[in-house]
Amino acid sequence: MTEYLALRERIALCDLALALGPDAPTLCEGWDAQDLVAHLLVRERNPISSLGNIVPPLAGLNARAMERRKAKSFEVQVEKLRTPSPLLRALRPVDKMINTFEMVVHHEDLRRGEGGWEPRDLAPADAEVIWSQLSRGGAFFGRKLPVPTVLRRSDTGASATMRKGDHPVTVSGPVVELVLFLFGRSAIRDVTFEGPEDRVAALRAADLGA
Repeated sequence: MTEYLALRERIALCDLALALGPDAPTLCEGWDAQDLVAHLLVRERNPISSLGNIVPPLAGLNARAMERRKAKSFEVQVEKLRTPSPLLRALRPVDKMINTFEMVVHHEDLRRGEGGWEPRDLAPADAEVIWSQLSRGGAFFGRKLPVPTVLRRSDTGASATMRKGDHPVTVSGPVVELVLFLFGRSAIRDVTFEGPEDRVAALRAADLGA
């Protein structure tokens, strides 16, 4: 199987999880590496249970599915995660669509869980893959933004509207840092905000966690 970005990020996440161990901290509040792996497996292998992530009445279903995953060997669970589910292996475009951001963001959650991390320099082709998905899905990815917002790449100057409106805030930075910002991560670097002061303050204070 040719290793496209979503798959390479999945493999790198698994390698790092094994190297750090199940108790390694992550950027996801209250989650360690074991929780993160369980979440990803439930999301992919137990889709009904994973609805608890977005449907509050089903939250208990998701929590129980995660606990069942965590009761098993961490190493075995990581190795299961290393390979996409049979459906996703057969439908590679779907894997790319639903897992590129998921794997990039959660790989960074694990990388940046402890101090001493440095941003990665992505290959230009990988940055283009991420930017293409981000710019085409602006309405979805920007749904939690409290004010009109435009993202601008600091490497190429390309911009994409995440929420339409007059007098937007422009958020500039490297592509991965922009994605992490949209997903509510605070451990980001080289990101700047330009626009009306009250809107910048509202944007920076918003809970964008995902």
